[in-house]
Amino acid sequence: MTNKKLLIILGPTAVGKSDFALNRARELSSPIINCDSRQIFKEMNIGVARPTPEQLHAVKHYLIANHSVEEHYTAGIFELEAMALLEELFKTHDTLVATGGSGFYIDALVSGLDDFPAADLNLREDLTSRLENEGLEALQAELKRLDPESYEAIDISNRQRVVRALEVTIATGRKFSSYKSASAKQRPFEIEKIGLRRGREALYQRIDARVDEMMSQGLEQEARGLLPFRSRPALNTVGYKELFGYFDGEYPLEEAVRLIKRNTRHYAKKQMTYWRRDSSIKWIDLD
Repeated sequence: MTNKKLLIILGPTAVGKSDFALNRARELSSPIINCDSRQIFKEMNIGVARPTPEQLHAVKHYLIANHSVEEHYTAGIFELEAMALLEELFKTHDTLVATGGSGFYIDALVSGLDDFPAADLNLREDLTSRLENEGLEALQAELKRLDPESYEAIDISNRQRVVRALEVTIATGRKFSSYKSASAKQRPFEIEKIGLRRGREALYQRIDARVDEMMSQGLEQEARGLLPFRSRPALNTVGYKELFGYFDGEYPLEEAVRLIKRNTRHYAKKQMTYWRRDSSIKWIDLD
């Protein structure tokens, strides 16, 4: 497949990836492969900014809404599914378009994740117990001490991500961040990464407007319907966890909306920090 090419459209949340990818897919007569770690789950729609029915109808999308939040799903599983899909699609396409904001999933597709060790369930149980007894801040502080690179790169408000990073670092004596810079697998096709960005104020305005639109579309009702699954890793996601706090009576709805906007801005900043290490990305300013 040396004459084949995978075009990956990436960038922070709300920057405009879906529309940009849709236009490129139309130009190239390509379907779109989803690389967003939350759009994979069929129960999550509004809160993950899944493409609209019109967009899904205009161009065929793959790896979207094809798993349940009740399933165990990882970046490693995504790598296997995506590579099998690409092998099939490249039989009839010279260029394929993929898009998403999940840096870890994009890395899995581009470079592979086989270098990651298997889970140490005993250590994970111990760390999870510490999480409940000592709080997330204690584990964040330990991660910052042991692996400052991961502390800066991952979403440290994501409890499972912090536990996993500590688990790998403690169990192997090797920083979690070092695995992501291990020797990359060689893919049998060319890869081009296009990053989309906007000025901070413009991006933050788009984030705020998107959250308001999500609320008007029924995000609160969608989150209520997902309450039975709130303990699943997929639901430890900006947009849902803040509403769960509102449902628990921790604060009013207006505060939940404010927190969603604030935490989404923080997430966008983390995304950009993650990608700055990748010199192969060709950046396009959309302002």
